[in-house]
Amino acid sequence: MAVRAVRGAVQLDRDEAGHMDEQVGALLAEILERNDLAADDLISIWFTATPDLHSDFPAAAARKLGIVDVPLICAQELDIEGAMPRVVRVLAHIESDRPRAEIAHVYLGAAAALRKDIAQ
Repeated sequence: MAVRAVRGAVQLDRDEAGHMDEQVGALLAEILERNDLAADDLISIWFTATPDLHSDFPAAAARKLGIVDVPLICAQELDIEGAMPRVVRVLAHIESDRPRAEIAHVYLGAAAALRKDIAQ
């Protein structure tokens, strides 16, 4: 079993805790589904949020999905002029037999514009 990394992002419509839970939860669920993963396949997840998001920790959405024994961490993205606002990014380390080229990175909604080269 190899260690792989999965990327993803979602842009929120507004900075509200419930909305963040919903959108980040959808992102995580899609990452798991597209890569045929279970919570036991997760090693750790790193979340970043743009500086305009203050309502909650993105990791709280993972806990609400039942991802409770996986190390999670949240950090703030760099505040770059002209960057897409209200974005939560994910970097998940996983165990998978899939070759690196077959890992499905997930960019939902408008966040697909962040990585057109790998968004699926």
